[in-house]
Amino acid sequence: MKRELGCKAYLRYVDDFALFSNSKADLWAWKRALCARLAALRLCIHDESAQVMPTSVGSPWLGFVIDRERRLLKARKARFASRHLGVSYEAYCQGRLSFAEFDARVRGWLAHAAHGDTWGLREHLLEAFVLRPGDFPGKSGR
Repeated sequence: MKRELGCKAYLRYVDDFALFSNSKADLWAWKRALCARLAALRLCIHDESAQVMPTSVGSPWLGFVIDRERRLLKARKARFASRHLGVSYEAYCQGRLSFAEFDARVRGWLAHAAHGDTWGLREHLLEAFVLRPGDFPGKSGR
């Protein structure tokens, strides 16, 4: 499809894609062509997701909002991660989750978040999971 449209700048990941051009007319024509091509395959584009807009406003992409200067994690993704990791930490402290499972969850989220400009967010979220001398999650009486 890229060659058919003549689009030189694009991003694609599985079923998500973004096309870039300096011409609004090109972008609108490409959107119509993509909709027609997908309709022939009995597929459609979500109208609220398929927008023609300037890159200066920031575009949602794989859980991030990307603009010309930075990649920020979407706020709802940060709230979900905070809740999810907190619940996982409680399960670990109560012995319902092994350290390996908890560690895998934390490392998985960190790997995803590291693709954005999220150093401060990662540092803030991980602060809650720092063990101090005398802390023994999952064991009482120590």
